[in-house]
Amino acid sequence: MNRDPVAFLKEDMTELRKSNLEWIIRYLEGGSKPHCIVNGKEVLMLNTNNYLGLATHPKIIQASIDATKKYGAGAGAVPVIAGSFDLTREFQEKFAKYKEVEASLLCQTGFAVNSGLIPMLVGKPDIVVSDELNHGSIIDGVRLSGAKRVIYKHRDISDLENQLKEAEKGGARRICIITDGVFSMDGDMAPLDKIVNVAEDFGAMIFVDDCHGEGVLGDGKGIVAHFNLQGRVHVEGGSMSKGFGVFGGTVAGSKDLIEFCTNKSRTYLLSTAHPPGVVAANIASIEVVESEPQHVKAVWEHTNYFKKEVQSMGYDTGRSETPIIPLIIGDPGKAQELARILFEEENIYGTPIVFPMVARELSRIRVQMNALLTKDDLNTALSSIEKVGKKLDII
Repeated sequence: MNRDPVAFLKEDMTELRKSNLEWIIRYLEGGSKPHCIVNGKEVLMLNTNNYLGLATHPKIIQASIDATKKYGAGAGAVPVIAGSFDLTREFQEKFAKYKEVEASLLCQTGFAVNSGLIPMLVGKPDIVVSDELNHGSIIDGVRLSGAKRVIYKHRDISDLENQLKEAEKGGARRICIITDGVFSMDGDMAPLDKIVNVAEDFGAMIFVDDCHGEGVLGDGKGIVAHFNLQGRVHVEGGSMSKGFGVFGGTVAGSKDLIEFCTNKSRTYLLSTAHPPGVVAANIASIEVVESEPQHVKAVWEHTNYFKKEVQSMGYDTGRSETPIIPLIIGDPGKAQELARILFEEENIYGTPIVFPMVARELSRIRVQMNALLTKDDLNTALSSIEKVGKKLDII
């Protein structure tokens, strides 16, 4: 048979471009700062997870340099063979204390936490009750587990309780509720206090992915601290690559959980450990958040101001209650065009978020606040967003 086995690659990309669903990658030519060079163009960046601006903090950079000089550039092995340094132990002890739990673990990425740990916590005899807007890494982890998955309506505690009642009737070995802490596309929070109360009535395990809450909520400690739920949430997954500005996934919880994870999670066991410089930078980032509270304060001041202004223009910001502020456009073509004009004509870098990240009819620009932005930066961005929004009949 005369068949081209890879013809579908170009065909699929052609269809994505026609549907305005292609993701365009642009390249930074310097650090992740509010003012940076992207594709040779100086722009104001409004689309980074670097909420506290710590990716370029001098103390964190210096910690990375010092550790690299002492330990070298790479770990050389997976953590359980020869890739763990005393730095890793120091980070894990410091992070556990910071999160007010017994123990923690530094994993390769937040995605690896979910795809590696969830299939070990639950399996075919179990039921996972999952928020309908959970991150793709949670969805993948649950699929890999083989557990039965039931979905509850987004942040709907009544529906969650109904699903738990049905799960209990089914005689599952384990019931596990999984939710994002902060939902990355909408910027809203899980009602974790109510989830915990319901879960305890059914003896359900609670797994929260707090990647976008850590460094931002609860004075930086995350959504569990925000709701004062320490000791009542069984698994906290997280990321050092967002609010903390560095890199790596985390698991926080009981000593039993961490020992289980280090012996069971295949993504942890079979992936090379972090370079020592990254681990040292992670340690320094925790120290900065603890000793310099002005960063968390600034990102919230910017959030409240920016959100109020774009809402007054007529933009739909959905359910946002965090530094993630979606400008929901609807049509993916208009969302792409808004981002293009802002970048090319206004020097404002905002990423269009389209399917499959969100439903086609909920296409948007996702704006994210950064503690290093100034009031002038915000006003410049607001002026451009208003001008282009009116030009495209969005507002």
